[in-house]
Amino acid sequence: MANHNGLITDVDLRSHENNLAHRTREIDRERLIVRRGQPFSISLQCYVSLPPKHQLELILHLGSKDEVVIKLQKGRGAGDKWWFNQQRAQDEMLLTLHSPADAIIGQYHLAVLMMSPDGHILEKTDKLSFHLLFNPWCKDDVVYLPDESLLQEYVMNEDGIIFMGTWDNINSIPWNYGQFEDYVMDMCFEVLDKSKDALKNSEVDIKQRNDPVYVSRMVTAMVNSNGDRGVLTGRWDESYTDGVAPYRWTGSVPILQQWSNAGARAVKYGQCWVFAAVACTVLRSLGIPTRLITNFSSAHDVDGNLSIDFLLNERLESFDGRNKRDSSWNFHCWVESWMRREDLPKGNDGWQVLDPTPQELSDGEFCCGPCPVTAIKEGNLGVKYDAPFVFAEVNADIIYWIVQADGQRQKIRVDQASVGRNISTKSVYGDYRDDVTQQYKYSEGSNEERDVYKKAGRRVTNEFTEPGQLKLSIKPSRPVLGTDFDVIVEVKNEGAREAHVQLAMVVMAVTYSSLNRGECKRQTISVTVPAHKAHKEVLRLHYDDYVGCVREHHLIRVKALLEAPGENEPIMAMANFPMSMPELLVQVPGKAVVWNQVTAFISFTNPLPVPLKSGVFTVEGAGLLSATEISVKGDINPGQKVSVKLLFSPVRTGVRKLLVDFDSDRLKDVKGVATVVVYKRRIRSLN
Repeated sequence: MANHNGLITDVDLRSHENNLAHRTREIDRERLIVRRGQPFSISLQCYVSLPPKHQLELILHLGSKDEVVIKLQKGRGAGDKWWFNQQRAQDEMLLTLHSPADAIIGQYHLAVLMMSPDGHILEKTDKLSFHLLFNPWCKDDVVYLPDESLLQEYVMNEDGIIFMGTWDNINSIPWNYGQFEDYVMDMCFEVLDKSKDALKNSEVDIKQRNDPVYVSRMVTAMVNSNGDRGVLTGRWDESYTDGVAPYRWTGSVPILQQWSNAGARAVKYGQCWVFAAVACTVLRSLGIPTRLITNFSSAHDVDGNLSIDFLLNERLESFDGRNKRDSSWNFHCWVESWMRREDLPKGNDGWQVLDPTPQELSDGEFCCGPCPVTAIKEGNLGVKYDAPFVFAEVNADIIYWIVQADGQRQKIRVDQASVGRNISTKSVYGDYRDDVTQQYKYSEGSNEERDVYKKAGRRVTNEFTEPGQLKLSIKPSRPVLGTDFDVIVEVKNEGAREAHVQLAMVVMAVTYSSLNRGECKRQTISVTVPAHKAHKEVLRLHYDDYVGCVREHHLIRVKALLEAPGENEPIMAMANFPMSMPELLVQVPGKAVVWNQVTAFISFTNPLPVPLKSGVFTVEGAGLLSATEISVKGDINPGQKVSVKLLFSPVRTGVRKLLVDFDSDRLKDVKGVATVVVYKRRIRSLN
């Protein structure tokens, strides 16, 4: 910034050098963006050398109403104060600013004052600004993470993998976090500025933004729109016509852009993995190390009794007369953020659970966490925040009841081992799964687990066991969408006499959150099972049986109930089968060079026995291109291959991911991804 009329003729914020040193160059190369606890330098160009005894003063202003004003101390100060030192060389002066490791994050405005010996302001330069972020590379910052490989993944990586499906049939989708895309950082600060606390009392709010506990809790509340001006509205049915279906999103950036461009009006629609992914983007952008977690067989304990009760009628149909009820989700996503918990006793530092999906109120807000993962493992449920709820998500009992015609309840199954299985996150070392279950709970059946359950008030022994003579099981299956497939139910008789039993089987479609979306097929038969033998019953499902009820995430649930004369209790078995999705092929041949045009080829073959209508590909990639839709002309007939070509010019170098989603009237949520290595442009020498 030049000023030709005063003593200070120009100020250079040295954004290129500072942003490189502070690892923010991916965010912006022109604006100054620095991390707290780490010095940065600016230079002043003076018209003449400063007169003797003239002094410089630096004043920082923070907040739209200057809620915080800080005068920098000249010379080394205490560790919790801003200070600066200066070096002079003829008509240039280098100022090095030092921020404390617990400084407030946000956009600062800097005023440089030239003071006379008697304390009068001779000149003021105040049209300077910079952003300050958390610094996980700084040992004194409470978000410090002492492992460079973890920092590269949990702060710097813009591409992710989200695990879905069921605990024994895990699949994944790619996700573009895009925390360094243009103006995403600004939108993340806008998320903080639109929070209830900020709108109610901006001064109190801003002064707490030095604390990652406060900031992360605010983010989890603001990612959902329940009760505030948050980013995403959740919906768990199939009525998405007035918005975007959750499974269509492939990245966080279009969601944040739509929210910001609409004046902080909530975007429709999200579900747990979308909420978690947007929260991951915001927290990484602000400088807090964050990773996305998937908990398979995740419990939602409404009444806090560490028991999830399912009521079934005699047709094995779920029902409940209450407005709110316990539930068990095939998978549920949240995030973990790394921080030192100075508000808690020792032993609670490290990964903290944060869940932005609106489920239950926490101190009057729809948010959850931060809750130390170590507290969940040790059963310390008195720790802030929301430890009992998170503990139940990974440890609750599942109890099934048959409600008979006269209203009497009969307990038919108690499961103390199915909740909280294969807890997963993306590996630091590639696009594959790391299992972090042992960080949340001790091994099943161990003495340590028993001690934790006693501390948390959970039952430690099974009060119900299935009869010993007859065993019921459903064989694993991996049906392919669009094909016919078999469901195999096995009855094993371990007794010395043959058994005459009645076997009821029902096949239904459910969402990932276990909401029933329709019955596909039902069959009840009488079977005689010889002593020490097994009987296998095969239930054939044709495409026409399930096409009318299968929806997003394509999950088939099979329930079987076995009743035999002389047995005290019926026996129930249940299994979930995700539908295998077709392949979407994405190729980017040749060498990609920044700002040079490259071509992507995308192809897809319709696997269904019916035509697909209204086909559309959505393509995006951090550093490659913003979200772009390509519509398919006409119907896609059974077995037909459709191919599209896309031209784009990468805007940033490095290893990038091109993400593609395909949706149509009958087939949705088909994902594909290609890795693109973008090289620097070579500058030819002029010889």
